[in-house]
Amino acid sequence: MPPRWPRKPDRINDPEFRRLEDRLNFAVHFVTFTAFNSGLWFFQILWERWSHLPVLTGIWATAVLAHALYVFWIADYSPDPTA
Repeated sequence: MPPRWPRKPDRINDPEFRRLEDRLNFAVHFVTFTAFNSGLWFFQILWERWSHLPVLTGIWATAVLAHALYVFWIADYSPDPTA
């Protein structure tokens, strides 16, 4: 069941909603990364076809880490003083 929001969602003027949306987007990115890569590595163990798989996993893991750094430490969710 999706989370309920007590008011009409507004990404521009509602910093709490922006924060929640960014965290949910990160969760989707992380789950997609883990599911897709675990499947690829499973078939890699069975067939040993993809020699570039460690590079793909490393690049994608770096992107997931950068996404986490942005969402949890860099992003500024304070209200916009000009609005």
